[in-house]
Amino acid sequence: MTPFTKYLKLSTIAAAGLTLCVHGAEVPQRIDIKQLSKTVEDVVVPLPNEIFGALNKLGTVNWKEHVRNDKGTNFTERPRIALLLGTVIADGFIAVQAEDAPTVKEIGQRVLALAKGIGVGNSITPHAKAIIEAADKRNWDSVRQELDRTQNSVQQAMNEVHDEKLSQLVSLGGWLRGTEVLTSVVSKHFSADGAELLHQPDLLSYFQTRLQAMPEFNLPILREIGDALVQVKPLIDVGNARIPPKSVKKINDITTRLGSGIVTRD
Repeated sequence: MTPFTKYLKLSTIAAAGLTLCVHGAEVPQRIDIKQLSKTVEDVVVPLPNEIFGALNKLGTVNWKEHVRNDKGTNFTERPRIALLLGTVIADGFIAVQAEDAPTVKEIGQRVLALAKGIGVGNSITPHAKAIIEAADKRNWDSVRQELDRTQNSVQQAMNEVHDEKLSQLVSLGGWLRGTEVLTSVVSKHFSADGAELLHQPDLLSYFQTRLQAMPEFNLPILREIGDALVQVKPLIDVGNARIPPKSVKKINDITTRLGSGIVTRD
């Protein structure tokens, strides 16, 4: 959940206040995703902790069932590594929600290995160490902060060496994994307010545009993601209408399939 760079920073450095009304209070007609986000270059980017917090306020979530132990294949193609890195960072936020210290520590090591695979390991080493140490102490706020810093450091380092497209793939991987989990949670305990968190058409359009500008990355998984985003767009770009349960389920099916494709070899 990721820039998530300058144009897409999925971090919790500017957490907006939640305005969800629960436990018998009046429920708003719509959740304003902008109140759970930051806007960078006119693109609304959801903040992981705010989205998770909103889901928790809509009902109890068993985050442990969403923790993924398969951290992916050891790829050699840098675009594949970047996509996978984004998903692994997103998995880190999920493992923190579940307060799963062993998995968080494994993710810290995995993030470091993947960062080395795209040439930015030196920027990540101190963060990976801090993640592992904070997980040992069950200091979850510190782990979240270090995940944010890790993400920002990876993408800043890639931008400095003009690898902006890889940075965008990190963002895309994180968004796909976050959307997979979000739709899974909402599908199991559907509420219109939870489904409203998927209303991110501008962000999806952003990813579509960026993927189209990467013809040199001739990889099956990227073509598959591009085709899938075309399918997802009308499901979330519904104007003032509500996103129905069947659309949430379909988005979950699509993102789950893509998530599996990102962590396995073609």
